[in-house]
Amino acid sequence: MTPQQIWTAYYTMIRAEVVRIFRIWSQTILPPVVTTSLYFIVFGAFIGSQIPPINGYSYMQFIVPGLIMMSVITSAYMNTVSTFYFAKWTKTIEEVLVSPTPNWVVILGYVSGGVLRGLIVGFCVLLVSLFFSHLAIANMAVLVAALVLTSVLFSLGGLINGVFAKSFDGISIVPTFVLTPLTYLGGIFYSVSMLPPFWQTVSHFNPILYMINAFRFGFLGISDISLTTCFAVLIGCTLLFLGVVVVLFKRGLGLKN
Repeated sequence: MTPQQIWTAYYTMIRAEVVRIFRIWSQTILPPVVTTSLYFIVFGAFIGSQIPPINGYSYMQFIVPGLIMMSVITSAYMNTVSTFYFAKWTKTIEEVLVSPTPNWVVILGYVSGGVLRGLIVGFCVLLVSLFFSHLAIANMAVLVAALVLTSVLFSLGGLINGVFAKSFDGISIVPTFVLTPLTYLGGIFYSVSMLPPFWQTVSHFNPILYMINAFRFGFLGISDISLTTCFAVLIGCTLLFLGVVVVLFKRGLGLKN
């Protein structure tokens, strides 16, 4: 394929994703915004008012980055897993696979859709947070890097789930039993330094902890873990997931009957 044809194929895929996201905005954008607003009200305003400052910041300020990241993770993941599995279910993915479009363009198209939805939801949640706390950004470069890399990582994760899913129930198993527990235990509502030594050690095996801390550093300039370690884990996990996706597409596992 020529560069122009490759661009046309990618543009077609990303345009379809954009149209879908905004056409069913009440399913793709509104639910995480409403859910996070409840977290702000219950944990931030009601419970948070009874909790002393953490590292010099009010409890509301402390949980805002984590809640934004939680919304981004969930949205990016669910966008690719649902879109890709639906393409498998309707057999439209077969049309893409038999076309001369390179696998990397197909992967890029689906991942871009997940990243886009994650960023849109993250921005909407950020706007909602302004009603509860003032905006503070310590390092914009770190904030954007952590946000984009996390969106890419979980878009790839959703793609892997979509490849192996054999039913609509299959696309909800990982988010329900893996993603949600790891997210809630990733330091959104607390500093890992507040935990007993044993649970601090256990928490360090949770990769989401590093993503949330990197994002929190971008907002507040504080982190329970060194920024170098956070990005090392984030980049390492992203490259690992990317390698898995490339292998799956190359071998046609879960794609070709």
